Amino acid sequence: TSSTTNISLSLLARIRRYSDVMPLPDSFIQKQQLDASMADTFLEHLCLLDIDQEPITARNTSIICTIGPASRSIPKLQEMVKAGMNIARLNFSHGSHEYHGETIKNIREAVETITTDPLYYRPVAIALDTKGPEIRTGLVRGTAEQEVELERGASVRVVTGEGDRDSTDGNVIWVDYPSLPQVLEKGGRIYIDDGLIGLKVLETDWVEALVESGGVLGSRKGVNLPGCDLVDMPAVSERDEGDLRFGVAQGVDMVFASFIRCGQDVREVRRALGPFGKGIKVVSKVESRQGVHNFLEILAESDGVMVARGDLGIEIPAEKVFIAQKMMIGRCNSAGKPVICATQMLESMVAHPRPTRAEGSDVANAVLDGADCVMLSGETAKGLFPVESVAMMHSICREAEAAIFQQQLFEELRRLTPLSNDPTEVTAIGAVESSFKCCAGAVIVLTTTGRSAQLLSRYRPRCPIVAVTRSPQVARQAQLLRGVFPVLFHPLPAPVWADDVDNRVNFGMNIGKARGFFKTGDMVIVVTGWIPGSGHTNIMRAVHVP
Repeated sequence: TSSTTNISLSLLARIRRYSDVMPLPDSFIQKQQLDASMADTFLEHLCLLDIDQEPITARNTSIICTIGPASRSIPKLQEMVKAGMNIARLNFSHGSHEYHGETIKNIREAVETITTDPLYYRPVAIALDTKGPEIRTGLVRGTAEQEVELERGASVRVVTGEGDRDSTDGNVIWVDYPSLPQVLEKGGRIYIDDGLIGLKVLETDWVEALVESGGVLGSRKGVNLPGCDLVDMPAVSERDEGDLRFGVAQGVDMVFASFIRCGQDVREVRRALGPFGKGIKVVSKVESRQGVHNFLEILAESDGVMVARGDLGIEIPAEKVFIAQKMMIGRCNSAGKPVICATQMLESMVAHPRPTRAEGSDVANAVLDGADCVMLSGETAKGLFPVESVAMMHSICREAEAAIFQQQLFEELRRLTPLSNDPTEVTAIGAVESSFKCCAGAVIVLTTTGRSAQLLSRYRPRCPIVAVTRSPQVARQAQLLRGVFPVLFHPLPAPVWADDVDNRVNFGMNIGKARGFFKTGDMVIVVTGWIPGSGHTNIMRAVHVP
């Protein structure tokens, strides 16, 4: 026993603690899990994690909340913003334009009336989630309220003729996809209502199927055809066109485009947005096998990607969803584009005030994988505890961010970056590396279009990125980026450029001090341009906070 103990102590002695060899300044820095984040190897990083360490002060991962009946009132929205909501998602699969227009009005009023102090103003982005090209069943026995039980082992016919639209019963199921017989193969699967009902295809000429997983079938339920190439389904339906025009008129900040299968689908969404929607970010939802296979071309055309695990878990085996998630997050991190992890993250909080342990680990692992944003769906749209769900997500993200292997992450991101002669990108890399070297309390960046902030976010500094901008839309859209805290600077430009730069930098410092990111005497990295306008960011300074 004594020899075993000596061996264990010997092994522990070999694990280098960053705080033992690197003298740390007395002023406040992000010390949480610092030894683990700066370890030499991944195993040492795991060994040095400490449950008694405080979480990260400034949460870096953005929280997206779906707004629904449980959360669309102004007082509830204000509570959610205070709890940590960064982006409000509107699901256009449900509700009228009038309904969503009222919700958008409520969101904006809630944000603007929380505080009049510019130091504590929190921009909240609005995202329009399209219905997308869906396949659905018809009405059960001609009415929306009827249901029918499909028993396991029973045989049913799946029909597509317009005359059978209202004839769904225990023997016949109508779906709104005329090409169904052409895309199915014998032995293939048809899943209905998020996979609750499963059918095995026996014949394709008239689509005879065996009920493998029975259940109660209601009207207008979603249909998934895993493994089928739905080439004739439009990327943007007529309904989507109308919804996107409505979104442009309402001034939404981003679109979450559903069921994106290839790069051309993204171009179709941009075409539908038209010239007045050019400034709207397009985030592609990858939720099919075809989308996963075409991921690189989708990523190239998109401003960001959502890992939509709901339909994806039906289209591919459930045990492979985590592989797709890690691949897509890794590709997005490598490309420097924001990525969202969504679906059933805290699902049990729809009905309960606390999540399951597995859900907490799921959120944390999405953060550790590299997600820029995590999303709540039913938890905030229809759940009993919308504010508590946001607060719980906030707490989990802070703990997970402290446990990131920061040293390895930065080195790998830098190695993956091709050589560049872009001054802004070179400055961003230098600024992030300097922030590690001097244990900076924050990186303060002045940005016109948001590009400088996105490049800094790409290299994942340990400290927060305070992005000062005069553009309200740039501030809201920056909520997609990990670690970026957008702040809106209202005063008009000073006559002298250098004075205007100083005014904005000082405002960023005041924001950081007010929110507890750093205090007087701490070191911060300041990133600015040398002349007015966008595209000229090439100056980095290490300064002490006055």
